[in-house]
Amino acid sequence: MQKVSVIGLGYVGLPLALAIERSKKYKVIGFDISEEQVRKINNKECPVTDDIAEKDLNELNLYATTNSKDLMNTDIYMICVPTPVLEDYTPDYGYVISAGKTVSKYLKKGSTVILESTVNPGTCEEVLIPVLEEGSKLKAGKDFNVAMCPERINPGDPKWNVYNIARNVGSLSNTKEVADFYRSFLNAEINEVSSIKVAEATKIVENAFRDINFAYVNELAKSFDVLGIDLVETLKGASNKPFSFLVHWPSRGIGGHCIPVDPHYLINRAAESGFDHKFLKIAREVNNSMPTYTVGRLQEGLNEIERSIKGTKVGLLGLSYKSNVADLRESPSLKILNILKDMGVDVVSYDPYIPDMSDVDTLEAVLDEVDAVILSTYHNIFGDLTKEILRRKNIKVVVDGMNKLDKEEIKGKGVVYRGIGR
Repeated sequence: MQKVSVIGLGYVGLPLALAIERSKKYKVIGFDISEEQVRKINNKECPVTDDIAEKDLNELNLYATTNSKDLMNTDIYMICVPTPVLEDYTPDYGYVISAGKTVSKYLKKGSTVILESTVNPGTCEEVLIPVLEEGSKLKAGKDFNVAMCPERINPGDPKWNVYNIARNVGSLSNTKEVADFYRSFLNAEINEVSSIKVAEATKIVENAFRDINFAYVNELAKSFDVLGIDLVETLKGASNKPFSFLVHWPSRGIGGHCIPVDPHYLINRAAESGFDHKFLKIAREVNNSMPTYTVGRLQEGLNEIERSIKGTKVGLLGLSYKSNVADLRESPSLKILNILKDMGVDVVSYDPYIPDMSDVDTLEAVLDEVDAVILSTYHNIFGDLTKEILRRKNIKVVVDGMNKLDKEEIKGKGVVYRGIGR
């Protein structure tokens, strides 16, 4: 039985390790540098918001460890570590390099190293392989194989998960062997591509595509707010075309570990080769501007009733970057919170998924004590938030940062409504 070691047990690595464990075809080791993460996993406490991972963790006996010696005699290493950007938006390869150094200590002839972390084309060959070769004194492509299979995880998605999302695999050699490994525990299409660089590029292209389209509708939102056109209604009309249109929705900004981050990897690497990705830069600029724009919509609403933003108690609903998950990575809600605090606004924040950062314990508590509301992240457990807001006579302005509320009902009750593009 082959031994598989998964390096990094977060939103990507944990579901992956559990999927491999469920196949009962391999000896699986989960490795993470976080003692708290490992403790929770070994106690069957799921540290990520993922219903399937939580179910798998309860039903299976995955072994997690912080001891790198447990990685000895591994046949397949799978690196699933974060790939963030630095403050200047340049790539931070620190986690990949660190994981590579750890793996290199125990790398043996005949092993395979698979990188799942999202990176720019060229990272495996220019960053990871040199680290592996230096630490192991072995030669990639000769003594051991290196492959790339970019992760495709969509936290909180009840339909698409680690088991059924198609994957792309490229490697230095024996690509079919690596692809067959994935086929042995996933119920999804495994596409074999011609090179590691192509595999790396697939994930960057996916997320840059989404970033560009979000930037398009977010810029339209700013335009249509000036023109007095409801963009949401417009997009619903445009999307009934049965071909050549893929609707994206405007919002208070883009969060998560992928869309706000991945385009910078391509922008930076292309610049090193002399190409300027102007389009991607503009998309990032537009999407990064949306938290500030959302606060501006609050100011507009308060100006309409001749109130200053200072002295107004504002409820911020939702802190995570996405509905129904406890994930703060690159969350625009946090940026909105910081902007409001920098302006001296008295903010009362609430997110049932992030109790440690919430100022109150219930939705009722925040709505009962504020004069204005910004819906920054809508969670299903908020229920009919329009009716909950309108029950309070003290709420005078509502900013719908996710365009989830009933605009006409709110305006019909004499409350000032501002959406993003409506």
